[in-house]
Amino acid sequence: MSEQTCQTDYDVLVVGAGFSGLYAVYRFHEAGFTVQGFERADDVGGVWHWNRYPGAKCDSESIYYNFTFSEELYQKWTWSSRFASQKEILRYLHFVAEELDVKKHFQFQREVVAAFYEDENELWKVHFSDGEIVTAKYFIAATGCLSKANVPPIPGFEQFEGEWYHTGDWPVEEVDFQDQNVAVIGTGSSGVQAIPVIAKEAKSLTVFQRTPQYAVPANNYVYEHDYIDGVKNDRSSIRELMYSTRLGMPTDRREVSALDETKEQREIIYEHAWNKGGFVFPTAYNDLLISEESNATAASFIRKKIRSTVRDEDVAEQLCPEYYYAAKRPIFDSGYYETFNEPHVSLVDVKQEPIEVLTKTGIQTTKTLYDFDKIVFATGYDGITGSLFKMNIHGRNGQSLQEHWQNGEAVQTYLGVATDDFPNFFMITGPQSPSVLMNMPVAIEQHVDFITDLIMNARKKGSTNVEVVQAAVSNWSKECKTIADYTLYVKTDSWYTGTNIENRKSRFPIFVGGFPMFKQICDHVIQNDFEGFVVS
Repeated sequence: MSEQTCQTDYDVLVVGAGFSGLYAVYRFHEAGFTVQGFERADDVGGVWHWNRYPGAKCDSESIYYNFTFSEELYQKWTWSSRFASQKEILRYLHFVAEELDVKKHFQFQREVVAAFYEDENELWKVHFSDGEIVTAKYFIAATGCLSKANVPPIPGFEQFEGEWYHTGDWPVEEVDFQDQNVAVIGTGSSGVQAIPVIAKEAKSLTVFQRTPQYAVPANNYVYEHDYIDGVKNDRSSIRELMYSTRLGMPTDRREVSALDETKEQREIIYEHAWNKGGFVFPTAYNDLLISEESNATAASFIRKKIRSTVRDEDVAEQLCPEYYYAAKRPIFDSGYYETFNEPHVSLVDVKQEPIEVLTKTGIQTTKTLYDFDKIVFATGYDGITGSLFKMNIHGRNGQSLQEHWQNGEAVQTYLGVATDDFPNFFMITGPQSPSVLMNMPVAIEQHVDFITDLIMNARKKGSTNVEVVQAAVSNWSKECKTIADYTLYVKTDSWYTGTNIENRKSRFPIFVGGFPMFKQICDHVIQNDFEGFVVS
């Protein structure tokens, strides 16, 4: 790439136009900084712009999956159902962009391909795919934790003559599955949501499963007007409750061990939680992710539900997981297991029958050649670090972030917002924050407010250079690991640990102490003049 003359300089450059990017641009503009947002899509929405696959929904309840910092914003929007669809969430983000009047501060269809920190000038040079270079004092990654699609390295993509799609990069146009022979590869959250919907259209549907999932009913329903009116009249207390609970939403775990109740009592609790749906089930007891014995009670209950739902005993057993429940992202479904009772739906266990290659007509496994018109890859994301590495970010002395974190196997941050030797670079809901284990908009508001206040504090001191000291990074990373090692998260392969990416060693770059503890720590840092950061 040949360098062009920098056309524009900004105080703050924000990458991403989802929840994080919209709020970050708004806050920095309100604080008096010159700020410019950049987004590779043609409009706002972030991950919800791309996640258009059939059945796409949020797993946080919609009345909590929104901004709460603004009374006016909160009152003007009305959600239609308990779990909002992708289309409704995208409409909400367009509404937010218009209400906050921030679209004028964004450039769309602009993709970052590299970013370099210049020590001598104390600024960031950000390179775009069209060859332009833009400079800024502060570089903010608002790219989300799940935005880099993971396409598995299966040979033969170029020879498949049908159409293939990835759930994380779905076309804007509707995909027609009518009278088609369809394959879905992957049974994570997006697969579990898409499979029942695709099955209603397809002539035949073959599901290729690597790992079975614990799926609990979502039990979605349309909100009644009186309920919505009550929610809108109670914004302050709901916001306070969201900020005081581990998950960032009022559905919080019962402070009871599964082992403190009898089997009969547990069955009643689990059945109630199953019927309520959503996060009520994984929060039924407070030790499901700490005690192997407690976890086994929840896992056993779900396996019993699978066996009673799926009529074919062999298929039911293939659908029954054996790892720890909820150590992967909890999944909420709408008719997933029931779909396998349909005569045109079949299941292939790729651990027993691995995929070898895509052919001209479909998929060749070690046992069978399957012919398909369309293939859907529901293979998830390179989570937490993937979207950061994709931008090819280089800090002090030219070291890349990917090198600094050893390709994601040795992630180290301070509070999930910054890392050493990358001055003036900040991450919203970055690694070693609690973000992916909680209601994301709450985490985003707190992170953006923290980063904005940190930079404003530097400005008050007459400085424009902010960086974190290495000791703070090291200590925080050790704290995150110490807490995580008490849990079952680290004993289970998942996108949390990065093991969904081929040849990546397990790591767990998430703070699991809960949002109230995290916010308390951040507030302590603020009260002590942003302890752990230095300005110059």
